[in-house]
Amino acid sequence: MENSLRVHHFEPLSYSNGPGRRAVLWLQGCTLNCMGCFNPSTHTISGGKPVLISELLKKLLRIHPKIEGLTISGGEPLQQLKPLLSFLTQIRNETSLSIVVFSGFTFEEIRAMPQSDRLIYLVDVLIAGRYDHTVPSSNPWIGSGNKTIHFFTSRYSMNDLQSVPSAEVIIQPNGEIISSGIHPLVLR
Repeated sequence: MENSLRVHHFEPLSYSNGPGRRAVLWLQGCTLNCMGCFNPSTHTISGGKPVLISELLKKLLRIHPKIEGLTISGGEPLQQLKPLLSFLTQIRNETSLSIVVFSGFTFEEIRAMPQSDRLIYLVDVLIAGRYDHTVPSSNPWIGSGNKTIHFFTSRYSMNDLQSVPSAEVIIQPNGEIISSGIHPLVLR
């Protein structure tokens, strides 16, 4: 369905998934199979649940004054490219939120995708490349050192990314405890 995204989890307030206070949307489904992926529960395409883009936008509009941006991760967000572009277009048209996207595709693979120019136009920062556990990152927020970081607007710089905490613990209103970030359970 092009008017919905298959969602693994939506977190309305996070500090470890991009610069500043952000909402985070983890999309469901990934066929890249990166060895050592720390979020394998997002891989199955039948997992998660379809959520209308209009409902996701309503959630964002309710919290918009409390956050500076949205981070989209997964799974693999670009395996839902058409509805994702629709959602990002609505965010750009109706909010001042920044947009950060994590993708396991390399930047070259992304550039070969139809509508990659539109994606680049809608995103502030793109972190691209498959997770590789054998290539440590000097920035623990990025995951692995082979990933490339692309700034498409002047909203953020590398300094902003380097100040992002690598992990956080979020206590949900129902008491559920969620750890978030890159390898959130690994002590560094």
